[in-house]
Amino acid sequence: MAKQIPDLDATVRTGTGKGAARQARREGLVPGIVYGGSEEPLPINIPFNELLKKLKAGRFLSTLWNLKVDGHDDVRVICRNVQRDVVKDLPTHLDLMRLHRNTRISLFIHVEFINEDAAPGLKKGGVLTVVRPEVELNVLAGDIPEQIVVDLTGREVGEVIHISDVDLPKGAKVTVDRDFVIANISAPSSLRSADDEEETEEVAADEVEATEMKSEE
Repeated sequence: MAKQIPDLDATVRTGTGKGAARQARREGLVPGIVYGGSEEPLPINIPFNELLKKLKAGRFLSTLWNLKVDGHDDVRVICRNVQRDVVKDLPTHLDLMRLHRNTRISLFIHVEFINEDAAPGLKKGGVLTVVRPEVELNVLAGDIPEQIVVDLTGREVGEVIHISDVDLPKGAKVTVDRDFVIANISAPSSLRSADDEEETEEVAADEVEATEMKSEE
């Protein structure tokens, strides 16, 4: 299933240069430029509060956006740069690049775990520890997957799930050149506690034995 692309609303910025940019900021807007493709660069303004909210949400630079500008067709873009105020660290300008459907881009994709009730390790009280809730994939802009699916059927306590164990969406490629861990099923807390207690008892017994040996000497 293709991932739903979030909207990024903007308006055309009249005028260019520092003067127009300063005026936009006084009006609570962040100036930007849209470039790439066969069209001319388009100067835009984006509401400051909306942009700041999206920046705080994270992954702004690796998210594909559906740019909506009045009087223009919607276009898919990705942000290539966000300039910030050196003192306040607030956005002052951004660069957006147009993308075609067959353009390859790297994005973080959500990992979804299914069939937990069919995992013997979880039924025994094991705990699913998620190491990577998102995985960066190189995908086509026109075919972004909604998620990566990890099937937990048959998984036992102690099993480790690597990226090589997962069927990636068609056309998607991992950006990291190693077989990294996505998740694992750790032992139940009660079992871990029992092991800890057993280890503690063994240590205590060793200490008592050592003390007795010294006394005999």
